[in-house]
Amino acid sequence: MSAQLEPLSPSEAVDLYLEARDDAADQTLDGQKYRLRAFVAWCDEEGIANLNELSGRDLYAYRVWRREGGYSGEELATVTLRGDMATLRAFLRFCGDIDAVPEELFDQVPLPRMDGEADVSDSTLDPDRAVEIVDYLERFEYASRRHIIVLLLWHTGCRVGALSALDLGDLDLEGERPRADGPAIHFVHRPETDTPLKNKEKSERWNAISGHAADVLDDYIQDRRDKVTDEHGRAPLVTTRNGRVSVSACRDTLYRVTRPCWRGEGCPHDRDPDECEAAHYSKMSTCPSSRSPHDVRSGRVTAHRLADEDRSLVSDRMDASEDILDKHYDRRSKRQKAEQRRRLFDL
Repeated sequence: MSAQLEPLSPSEAVDLYLEARDDAADQTLDGQKYRLRAFVAWCDEEGIANLNELSGRDLYAYRVWRREGGYSGEELATVTLRGDMATLRAFLRFCGDIDAVPEELFDQVPLPRMDGEADVSDSTLDPDRAVEIVDYLERFEYASRRHIIVLLLWHTGCRVGALSALDLGDLDLEGERPRADGPAIHFVHRPETDTPLKNKEKSERWNAISGHAADVLDDYIQDRRDKVTDEHGRAPLVTTRNGRVSVSACRDTLYRVTRPCWRGEGCPHDRDPDECEAAHYSKMSTCPSSRSPHDVRSGRVTAHRLADEDRSLVSDRMDASEDILDKHYDRRSKRQKAEQRRRLFDL
């Protein structure tokens, strides 16, 4: 690993890489430009402004995004995806040479197998553990920004970008909207003011929330929320002193609270917290126990499936097709599925 990483934005790194490859054939460069533009777009969506922050887990999440049709708008064939990831691998090797990322990071780029098998991570946030973290925040950091971020990600299963995009006006905490029977939040696609949703207008939906979640949100708004607007004059739900909470800040919140040592628990990896690099803010994601927003979504889907809830309703709530939920988010074990079938068939 390089002794000292130098800050570098994804777009600047791509420009440097392409300049270093100016002797390549025009057709080769055009293909690499397109593939790396997709990577820059993903970094922008995820709030990764500095390549120093990039982790192996991020690389997996990027591959899932591209596989599902991120940037291109349609699912990629395995051979196309492999070409994309091979270009990213070469790019990150270059970035390691110029001290923008750890030298060995390129080796963590997941290349898909060519046999067509699904290549799916088993990383998730166990539902029981998620509930414990939410309960801990409710007890010790009630109605804090951190509490709100984790509560909404778990309660709704939304993507972190959708959470960041919420405005105060998107809430119906009293259930007073027409045809409403209880509180809900409204996810709205607003690309013109920098808060697009993943599937554009198709991602727009109302998600019902519990009365308790509505009460926590109201307490946050009344007592703990920074009373600010963003650069477009909108009133974000989740704020910092400087405006709308960023996607990267939400991701960092998840990395922080999913480390066992954060709640005062013993380290399951036999590390000394005083010496562990993952105890430091900039390295939280390197803890083997830390989990990303994607892991929260997979945990939420798993909890819904374990509760035998309707697949189509879960799909609507989570803003993802049933096939995508099955492929990338459902983490039930084969035995758990068998036991659910046992209950269904009354065996």
